Amino acid sequence: MAPVEHDALAVREQLFHERVRECIICALLFASLYILCHFIITHFKKQTDFAAVHDDEDAAVNRIALGMCTFTLAVALGAVLLLPFSIISNEVLLSFPHNYYIQWLNGSLIHGLWNLVFLFSNTSLVFLMPFAYFFTESEGFAGSKKGIMARVYETSVVLLLLTLLVLGMVWVASAIVGNNAASRQSLYDLWEYYLPYLYSCISLFGVLLLLLCTPFGLSTMFTVTGKLLVKPRLLEDLDEQLSCTRFEEAAVSRRIASASCWLNLNVGLLREQLLALQSKRRKLERRHRASPWQRNLGYPLAMLGLLALTGISVLIVCFHVLELLLDDAAMPRGIQDAPLGQVSFSIFGTFGAALQVILIFYLMLSSVVGFYSSPLFTRLLPERQDTPLTKIIGNCVSLLVLSSALPVFSRTLGITRFDLLGDFGRFNWLGNFYIVFLYNMGFAALTTLCLVKKVTWAVQEELLRAFGLHKLPLPVPRSRPLGERC
Repeated sequence: MAPVEHDALAVREQLFHERVRECIICALLFASLYILCHFIITHFKKQTDFAAVHDDEDAAVNRIALGMCTFTLAVALGAVLLLPFSIISNEVLLSFPHNYYIQWLNGSLIHGLWNLVFLFSNTSLVFLMPFAYFFTESEGFAGSKKGIMARVYETSVVLLLLTLLVLGMVWVASAIVGNNAASRQSLYDLWEYYLPYLYSCISLFGVLLLLLCTPFGLSTMFTVTGKLLVKPRLLEDLDEQLSCTRFEEAAVSRRIASASCWLNLNVGLLREQLLALQSKRRKLERRHRASPWQRNLGYPLAMLGLLALTGISVLIVCFHVLELLLDDAAMPRGIQDAPLGQVSFSIFGTFGAALQVILIFYLMLSSVVGFYSSPLFTRLLPERQDTPLTKIIGNCVSLLVLSSALPVFSRTLGITRFDLLGDFGRFNWLGNFYIVFLYNMGFAALTTLCLVKKVTWAVQEELLRAFGLHKLPLPVPRSRPLGERC
């Protein structure tokens, strides 16, 4: 064999081994996420929906739909980890450029992960989740033989009709927006135009949902932190409050025990008072049992951490707004190749990259908290061992929409400099300066408003409680007599 042919064969063999290695790594990562999501969904699912006591067919259908939900939730979790994993990989390659044990971590692997997440997100949103919902609600066509296959046929027909309806709506919307012969000609290309345009609309909806949920979630996290952690004692006597609460609870308990038909007592109202006093007593006992370190250090550190992360996020977005006005390079864009290990994506190096990862997770957590705290989506909140399958499907779809928009959300706000890879950068609205600029301004304004409002009210409430002013009756305005002059 000639040396040139031998070198070409060696190159092809190396490319083959690298491709196999990337497939194995992607399979292991997704298998780990799938197993984790299976335990999460098993923790919340309603056990009676999957018991084969009454109907084996319904139980089998629910198990199939549950597998699709687990797949979708694994894709959502992968979308959350996608951008942090890419940033960490770049910093690792910068720190150890010639290390043999991390040669598998390269741009081809990262680019493949971005493409897989994009493909699986489209598949889950367009096919798997609608199929799972219609599959659980189907019963088979009238007159057909009952069984799982009858349900599959009915679900496939319904899903096909729904797909034609959605594609027709996208075709009409696209023709209205781009009213020219070239745009109408491109509408016949399903893969190159239909699906990217449809997913662009879904991503825009997800990014707008993140914009609305994140500021609301930030304020909710301050409230939740205040309830979960023990606040420090500030000019208050917990022993006196606890003893008074115990006396009131004992008095109400005696009134309920002595209630009879001869006494005109509202037992229902007394029971509500007793439950409220018991809840108050448990909170006071919890605060009384807390150690000085937990009481005087845990709560202030947690609140300072939330304030610092929120303030840093707002400052980064404000700085990004200035960059948008001065430099076109600040606009989010997509690239087809990931130049990892060449330059850090933060001017502060490794520390800045770690801060970017923390902010991405923090904003995602706050958006999820805000989503489930909003009045529109409170009913979707899952319950332990009591969540029906339809609610699980709704949660998986909602989390996938939020998580798949997280990379675009982070890059649009300037939280990270890591450009969008693959099809994530093909969204039509990313190149619109006015949308990106108004989005950044809206996030900064809403977050600042929620932060100032929440912190101001919290400080005012604590000061009133510390000085005992919250117990004073509200002043009643006195009406002026008719004969009195102004």
